[in-house]
Amino acid sequence: MKWDELEEEPCSMARTIGVIGDRWTLLILRECFLRTRRFEGFQSALGITRHLLAERLKKLVRQGVLRRIPYQESPKRHEYILTQKGLDLYPIMMAIVHWGDIHMVDVRGRPLLHEHRKCGKTFDPVMVCSQCGEPLSAKEVHVHPGPGAPSASEKSSLDKKTKAKTRRKAA
Repeated sequence: MKWDELEEEPCSMARTIGVIGDRWTLLILRECFLRTRRFEGFQSALGITRHLLAERLKKLVRQGVLRRIPYQESPKRHEYILTQKGLDLYPIMMAIVHWGDIHMVDVRGRPLLHEHRKCGKTFDPVMVCSQCGEPLSAKEVHVHPGPGAPSASEKSSLDKKTKAKTRRKAA
């Protein structure tokens, strides 16, 4: 599986990783959720090179995760705003933050606290079943093929392609 071919894989996780799966993209998205909108703001917060930042922002715009909106004409400058597709990444980002808050903090504790505006309380994100509302854990979930899963003949074709690539690399 090649990095630039992940978006074509018959797997939702692989396709998603093809869009957001590198460290700079995740950090750019973090900044978006922290309300950074301008190129200079991203660069200042992340210390990323201009070339790499421009490349990642273009990809996020091309994928429909960010929308590019001009805010100045001379010289022309843009803001980058999360689209609905981008906002839908919030649970993923919060899951990563929560994991880090549990497993990667030092003695000082969490670097950021998240407060729910409606109730005014700080919270930990929890994943719940969309049907019954109960909290979910990996041990309580069973997975089966969905309508987008490859058929048996498609799997066979994918296996043959993988084996052919492996043979070419070995030669």
